[in-house]
Amino acid sequence: MRAKYSRWDGTQAGFELDADDVLSEITDDLLYHGDLNAALRRMMQSGFRDQNGERLAGMRELMEKLRRRRKDELEKYDLGGVYDDIARELREVVDQERHGIDDLEQEARQSGDQRRQEITEQVAQEKRMQLDLLPPDLAGQVRELSEYEFTSSEARERFDELMDKLRQQLMQSYFNQMAGALQDVSPEQMQHMKDMLSALNQMLEQRANGQEPDFESFMEQYGDFFPGNPQSLDELLEQMAEQMAAMQAMLNSMTPEQRAQLQGLAEQLLEDMDLRWQVDQLGQNLQQLFPQMGWDRRYNFSGQDPLGFVEAAQLMDKLGDIDQLENLMRSATSPGALAEVDIDKARDLLGDDGARSLERLAELAKMLEEAGLIEQKEGRYELTPKGMRRIGQNALSDLFAKLNQDRIGRHQLERSGVGHERNYETKPYEYGDPFNLQIERTLRNAIRRTGGGTPVKLQPDDFEVERTETITRSSTVLMLDLSLSMPMRDNFLAAKKVAMALHSLISSQFPRDFLGIVGFSEVARELKPEQLPEVSWDFVYGTNMQHAFLLSRRMLARQTGTKQIIMVTDGEPTAHLLPGGDVFFNYPPVRETVEATLKEVARCTREDIRINTFMLDANSYLRNFVEQLTRMNKGRAFFTTPETLGSYVLVDFIEQKRALRGRGSRAS
Repeated sequence: MRAKYSRWDGTQAGFELDADDVLSEITDDLLYHGDLNAALRRMMQSGFRDQNGERLAGMRELMEKLRRRRKDELEKYDLGGVYDDIARELREVVDQERHGIDDLEQEARQSGDQRRQEITEQVAQEKRMQLDLLPPDLAGQVRELSEYEFTSSEARERFDELMDKLRQQLMQSYFNQMAGALQDVSPEQMQHMKDMLSALNQMLEQRANGQEPDFESFMEQYGDFFPGNPQSLDELLEQMAEQMAAMQAMLNSMTPEQRAQLQGLAEQLLEDMDLRWQVDQLGQNLQQLFPQMGWDRRYNFSGQDPLGFVEAAQLMDKLGDIDQLENLMRSATSPGALAEVDIDKARDLLGDDGARSLERLAELAKMLEEAGLIEQKEGRYELTPKGMRRIGQNALSDLFAKLNQDRIGRHQLERSGVGHERNYETKPYEYGDPFNLQIERTLRNAIRRTGGGTPVKLQPDDFEVERTETITRSSTVLMLDLSLSMPMRDNFLAAKKVAMALHSLISSQFPRDFLGIVGFSEVARELKPEQLPEVSWDFVYGTNMQHAFLLSRRMLARQTGTKQIIMVTDGEPTAHLLPGGDVFFNYPPVRETVEATLKEVARCTREDIRINTFMLDANSYLRNFVEQLTRMNKGRAFFTTPETLGSYVLVDFIEQKRALRGRGSRAS
């Protein structure tokens, strides 16, 4: 393979959608609803734009396009036109025969033979009467004309050609994929078809009896009927079932009179009783094998354009493809299910853009799996650890998108000195330095000074020690309000994004720090980082801050360094635990709940845990409570909105890290 490279000028294509883009697209949906599979399904339904700004149509849009396509076809055509061409050609045959009768009479008169003239006139009168008495229906006309002794050889020849053409069209309507083998409808070829149908029905009987049919031998003998070259009996049967179901749909869509005409015409055209029986038997077998093929479907045509026999069958085939594609798209619960779509048929029905959208939608889950972001477990997709990290990074990037990157900070120090964290650099020993002797460099200095030889004698100037970095460790518990008021006030997504972003920030930039997460509503519970993407709000009433502070304090008791609680809430405390462990709830808040909560705040304060509160939609009750909490704990309170919550929490966390770092540097 050879490739040509050039500088990108903004016009070339090539920056395709990748797995990170797909995950970024569903991040908000996943965080809000907590369901990866539902997020993928909604993305598949609604579509999105890729990096090039190209619109990738979703399932709803594509299905609407299919419905419009079906509606246009039904409003354009009249199914009754199936008979117009046949009736017209039969009228022309009859007219041609009448002209032949007239010519016969003219010849008799010109002969001068009186006897001949009388006989000819009598025969002509009888034949005109036969033609006048032809039945009004097409099947009856075909039956009578088949038994009629034509005067005109040209009319007889034209009638025979019309019958051959109609037989061919009828069989093509049933078995469109046999078109290549049905150009010749001679008695020999019709017998060959009858033998093929008999062999096919016999294979179906064998399979029903638990035997394995010899499909290869069948194709060797009758493969000329199947130019599509099916590779298995199942594939062949499915193709034939689609065609016969389309023919049945055409019959179902006709009026009772139209249906009776077509069925009667079919009986006349397939006058071989054995051939008709084989076709009927095959239809019954296929209906049993493929009941889902839509044998009962019908369409309401309301247009004016007449359809010919073959055109009507082809249109039914197309309408069947529309139904099949729409049903597949409607039932697809994940992108992987779209892999079954026949892209060539989709391109014919939806155009190039629609087919390309379907192809790319089908690749979404595969793309995420290959990138290691999701995996299948028991038929459902789940985030991998890598995927969870990416979700956190997406949340962090989104929240910091409007902030100056210099404000983030990276735990950097302007000096090295006393500490306990190695940074793999050395320095000459100075009085007061920790005696973390670097043996290799110390010996090298002594050998360089003495010029080599043993024993190596060390002097204080040879000593070289390892540098250490002054670090500060902080332990944080994020208390996340999961009560029902959070989604009702549109605060939940912002709060959960903060949790994901804070976890991503600490794990990537401050890996020695501790972050615990406590979710609280009627009761509180500890949340593991791997649970965060699928955490949703609780369908209960109650904001139990007291229980949340209790769990947070116990989690921080096992940690070292500076300790803080970050509480994100939009409601005042309305629930607390009773001594027996039961939950007490009341709204508006009562004194017992407030006092129980403040007792936990007092315990946190005694254990040197600072509480910083971020209030969303703060009402007077919440403001009063937080003011009491802040006075007691000496923490801080922020009145914020969903739009600014992320910036407030993360920037405040980083500024606190900087302050701790500064104090640590001065102390060392």
